[in-house]
Amino acid sequence: MKDLLVSPTAEKLYETVKDLPVIDYHCHLSPRQIRENATFSDIGEFWLGGDHYKWRVMRMMGIAEKFITGTASNREKFKAYASIVPYLIGNPLYDWTHRELRDIFGITEPLSAQNADEVFDRASAALKDLSVWKLLDKFKVEFIATTDDPIDSLEYHGVVNDTRVTPTFRPDKLQTFSQEYIDELGKASGVEIATLGDLKRALTVRLDYFVSKGCKFSDHGFAAFPTRYPDEEEAQKLFLRRAFLTEEEREALWGRVLLFLTEEYAKRGITMQIHFGVLRNVNPEKFALLGPDSGFDVIGEAPKTQDVLRYFALTPDEKRPKTVLYCLNDSALPALACLTGAYANVVMGAAWWFNDNKAGIERNLEIISQYSLLATNLGMLTDSRSFSSYCRFDFFRRIICSFTAAKVDAGECSFAQAKAVLSAVCYGNAKALIG
Repeated sequence: MKDLLVSPTAEKLYETVKDLPVIDYHCHLSPRQIRENATFSDIGEFWLGGDHYKWRVMRMMGIAEKFITGTASNREKFKAYASIVPYLIGNPLYDWTHRELRDIFGITEPLSAQNADEVFDRASAALKDLSVWKLLDKFKVEFIATTDDPIDSLEYHGVVNDTRVTPTFRPDKLQTFSQEYIDELGKASGVEIATLGDLKRALTVRLDYFVSKGCKFSDHGFAAFPTRYPDEEEAQKLFLRRAFLTEEEREALWGRVLLFLTEEYAKRGITMQIHFGVLRNVNPEKFALLGPDSGFDVIGEAPKTQDVLRYFALTPDEKRPKTVLYCLNDSALPALACLTGAYANVVMGAAWWFNDNKAGIERNLEIISQYSLLATNLGMLTDSRSFSSYCRFDFFRRIICSFTAAKVDAGECSFAQAKAVLSAVCYGNAKALIG
């Protein structure tokens, strides 16, 4: 038994999925770096340039910000991270760190302060022969959906080397209804936006442009679902005085726009992803200094089931796109997984963000199996800005193989049935969505 495979059955199941291609249907990789086949000067840049997972644990261990996002050299930052790795046992970063060192650089020694310089030199030397395209080839990455704003130009998307790189339509910035953003959207779409109808036309123009670039997914991120959805007449009035809305009114206006986008996605065959249950940028001082996506987001309250149901009840089944739900507060998973049986085309997503660890993945798989259907799940994604994160697909495949093997060994299903479900979850279901 080895490396998360807990039984001979798990090892046999793993052999059936370990070499499947990767479909990364939600990530934050740079399409420009992919198009330009970027290289990296050293492992410090490669690992620590934008990885807020690592930044968070470094802060927890008392590392000065100079060695996290500050002016220290890449070697100094790497050594600072290496010094805390022995203290990360139980945290997924301990596993991911050593998995990436082994699978990408062939380094099997545990990382620590004592061997930090040696590992830095060995890994950095190996990076001279690696590039983004070589990494994508190594991990058999067939498809990547990056995360893009409706106003983005999308000039870097397309088939790059052997990987299909497509944009994801993520209109989160629209939720504030700021005039600055609406002006930018108008410029990008060529629509002068004065009314709610104009806004909708601008959004459809940009949606069609995204589709022309291969878009298969949309994505929305918010703390909680709207609690009210005004009719068109009220929504138009709210939009006209958007600079003076209360938080409740702004949320209501967003609810109406969200319903509009939901139906537009369905018309275009776009799968809708919804990420919720997160509170962002909770440290005002650090947000002012470092900006978003710097490690200061936390788990929010579990959604109220009635709020989620209200949203789905307002969209007829025939006008609902394939919808994937991710909740950061996984205490809500049983209720959400149960919900997937009440509305067409709704499935639970992967264990998200802080739940993307062995226990969190196992919990997600068990709850989906019990309250929904494991066989319809879309499997793993990176949700990452780091090209080294493709090691997590193997991490997930080993965990789900051990999870499923336990069912086989307990006589709950046959090996052939488990193999078919694993093939669907690890590749087939996502492949069907992208065509």
